[in-house]
Amino acid sequence: MTKERLTAGIRSWLAIVATVALASPAGRAASPTEGQPATLGEAASATDFQLRVEGVQHPNRQGLDVLTLEEVMDRFGVPGMSVAVIRDFEVHWARGYGIADVVTGAPVDEESLFQAASISKPVTAMAALVAVQDGRFSLDDDINAILTSWQLPANGFTAARPVTPRLLFSHTAGLGDGHGFPGYAPGAPRPTAVQILRGDAPSNVGPVTLVRPPLTTMQYSGGGTTIMQLALTDVYGEPFPAIMRRSVLEPAGMSRSTFLQPLPPRLDGNAARAHRGDGQPMGDARWHVYSAMAAAGLWTTAKDLAHFAIEVQRSARGDPERVLTASSAADMLSPIGVGPFAVGFQVERMGEGWYFSHSGGNWGFVCYLIGHMVKGYGLVVMTNSSGGGLVTREVLERVQRAYGWDALDKPVLR
Repeated sequence: MTKERLTAGIRSWLAIVATVALASPAGRAASPTEGQPATLGEAASATDFQLRVEGVQHPNRQGLDVLTLEEVMDRFGVPGMSVAVIRDFEVHWARGYGIADVVTGAPVDEESLFQAASISKPVTAMAALVAVQDGRFSLDDDINAILTSWQLPANGFTAARPVTPRLLFSHTAGLGDGHGFPGYAPGAPRPTAVQILRGDAPSNVGPVTLVRPPLTTMQYSGGGTTIMQLALTDVYGEPFPAIMRRSVLEPAGMSRSTFLQPLPPRLDGNAARAHRGDGQPMGDARWHVYSAMAAAGLWTTAKDLAHFAIEVQRSARGDPERVLTASSAADMLSPIGVGPFAVGFQVERMGEGWYFSHSGGNWGFVCYLIGHMVKGYGLVVMTNSSGGGLVTREVLERVQRAYGWDALDKPVLR
């Protein structure tokens, strides 16, 4: 081959490479992050990390990597989302994306409220641990010795072991409800906690009953947390939202959060609407109302939930003047021995790290919280769509890569 022909071939090859590098699946220009390592260094700013998560992913591992974060939201019918990233036991950055309500066109911002759904459960668990620290009861007391306004029928299953707060929060008490709570239209009659537990009208779910001996197995139970809602109100003699405000929300710095149901008018102006998986409204109602407040009733922001996760992490580390003692935080992070749940959180090993987490899904809302047990990083994602699960997973994967979480690490060779 002559030198001229070789040079021409090289030039043609370089032209092809340049064309591919500058093109996107939809004609998009190359991302400014292209060619950079997947994990950013310690000197990178919060904005650098945010842009890395939001943009087209490099290296491209196929799948959704070819899309920006907002394109991922569009693909899965998620009008709005709120994200908060935790690093070094602090909120590293937080941002709202998209539309809070497709009817009004109101945008999502950092202060927009979303329904936390089942992430309400570990927040309630923290309040119960505050009650334990106050000497109101212990995690291993018989729940019927704590309750005064209703009693859990034994059904012949508690001769060897009683049902306790620890078992209720870890879904190992032997309850058979196995359901979430669909909620109620804002103007519909709503049941009391006792009516929910008995299955009496106007409750729209069946009764909460024992179907097996405690600690037999783990079966997820929203009814168990509702029993703890009643226990807290029986012990303190206060409305549940007031208990939560005093014992957890205020001391944890969750200033934009409330368990009030329905959401009061002073807060609903910047609250997200519930949407279907195609991005359209769930119905005429903007959202559902939840009498099972402990299990599903928290309204909050991603940033506030990040403050909650950080409170758990700092308490576990033994920092002074936290909501929980290190011993109480350990109860939230230590699986009880049956199933993956501790008192409130699921705990699991991911890669070479151990993490606590909880997901949530209400009528038209999906959300997710995860935190590292000891390293002080984590993530909260809240969406206003029943299709939000795939989006929260994609955000998690992007944050893991950008920050170099040990969830991606492999064991050291021996």
